[in-house]
Amino acid sequence: MFLCCGDALFDMFSTPTEQPGSVALQGLVGGSPMNVASGLARLGHQSGYFTKLSSDMFGVRMRDWLVASNIDISLSLNTDLNTTLAIVELADDGSARYVFYTSNTADVSIVKSELPSTLSSDIKLLHFGSYSTAVEPTASTLAHFARVESTSRVISYDPNLRPSIEPDIDKWREMFGQFAASANVIKASDEDIETLLGKNREDHFVADCFAKGAQLVFITRGPDGASGFKPDGASVHAEGVSVDVVDTVGAGDTFQAATLHWLGSNGHLGAGVITGDVDLQASMSFAIRAAAVTCTRKGADLPTLADLQ
Repeated sequence: MFLCCGDALFDMFSTPTEQPGSVALQGLVGGSPMNVASGLARLGHQSGYFTKLSSDMFGVRMRDWLVASNIDISLSLNTDLNTTLAIVELADDGSARYVFYTSNTADVSIVKSELPSTLSSDIKLLHFGSYSTAVEPTASTLAHFARVESTSRVISYDPNLRPSIEPDIDKWREMFGQFAASANVIKASDEDIETLLGKNREDHFVADCFAKGAQLVFITRGPDGASGFKPDGASVHAEGVSVDVVDTVGAGDTFQAATLHWLGSNGHLGAGVITGDVDLQASMSFAIRAAAVTCTRKGADLPTLADLQ
């Protein structure tokens, strides 16, 4: 099983309206690590999710969606705190602009005493990412969770920066250091790296990841594909796939889910370690193809294996 942890929100997509003083919204379940959990389930894996779910109308619908999506929520927590909301406005090129409402909401309120006391032995990998790794108390709680479990399970991490939620980039840098120190697989977009470290710092980012113990590092580049790296200095670039883009929501999460699927399906998930010689080109080509499918759909509608075959 793959266990993803953290964000639990509704993406509220704005739609055009001619009536003055009105905003039309369409809500869809979202959140970066939750998208990864959905993607893994659609690719045929046992997928679980750990978060705190609200009892409000959004939380009830989110819980129903998770169950219908074959995502195990037996480890998730219940609360009366409100669900996190993201207002999403799409540009003409399909790129998304977000405004988040996270003050005292469910998924950012997890404390260490609420972590699972034990995990089933069939959980081979834990995935973390996005604002739940930077907003307290959930950020420090999940960092502790990753650290404790890193000796027996593979840890995957995608910082997926959201400065509109946590504008203090030093906080993102601090938490990046904590999660990267536990992670075997680290993926970040070129935009995330620039926000985190500044321009022309990708080599520094990759070196820092490996210095902290990572085994695989991936950098996604939107329509320009992705690059993959190993600690021995090996690196590969995979070209992007040209598609008619509806929007880019969930594309990076699709890349993450497809990469983890590829690693698991090819026998590379050991006890706290990536095993064997990973084919970077093959794994990235598969992940890019999957992300391209998501870009042809509205919202984070990740592909199944049938879609990719």
